[in-house]
Amino acid sequence: NFANFFPKKLLELDAFLKDPSINIVELKDIHSEINLTVPDPILIPNLHDGLEAQNAKKRKLEDGSGDDKMTGTKVFVMPGGMMKSNGNLVDLIEKVKPEIRTLIEKCNTVKMWVQLLIPRIEDGNNFGVSIQEETVAELRTVEGEAASYLDQISRYYITRAKLVSKIAKYPHVEDYRRTVTEIDEKEYISLKIIVSELRNQYVTLHDMILKNIEKIKRPRSSNSDALY
Repeated sequence: NFANFFPKKLLELDAFLKDPSINIVELKDIHSEINLTVPDPILIPNLHDGLEAQNAKKRKLEDGSGDDKMTGTKVFVMPGGMMKSNGNLVDLIEKVKPEIRTLIEKCNTVKMWVQLLIPRIEDGNNFGVSIQEETVAELRTVEGEAASYLDQISRYYITRAKLVSKIAKYPHVEDYRRTVTEIDEKEYISLKIIVSELRNQYVTLHDMILKNIEKIKRPRSSNSDALY
């Protein structure tokens, strides 16, 4: 019964928003160490003699060993095995995802319930029907927004993976490392906003349905018997 479920979820999410795991003040506390060391520089012999350099180049071309081997840092294995995700954010994401899924499922259930209460099309006396249609539209909007939160989480993982791959290939570039910490901080803030939005959506839906419950159940007084 949504009349009891929505307020219950509202209180649960409100308590979640007060949890220490989602109220970290110093964002550096959620940073994850990137265990990719900067390799030693590769020394290239300096050929001062122009003639010697020319002869060396000729020899390389003749024996086919003149390929440019300075194409970046080749990565065969990660030091220490697999490069781990940010554990703090993974734990938080695993707590938030079930809440998103629950909202999507509940919106879908209530939306179907309201749609089945919509009477057959008639001329006039359609004010109650318009309220039902508005309710269905609001439920559909909330359902879509909740689904977009899941997409956002997927995009975070993909973006972070690409950046870590860049760090593995170009370990000397500090900006890649800084960008990883930046997107981690951004995702942490986004997750708190998502939980807040989930709570607010339960409040909005409960308020809208409760205020219009009579019109949703009996959109036309003349059809009240037919609905049951």
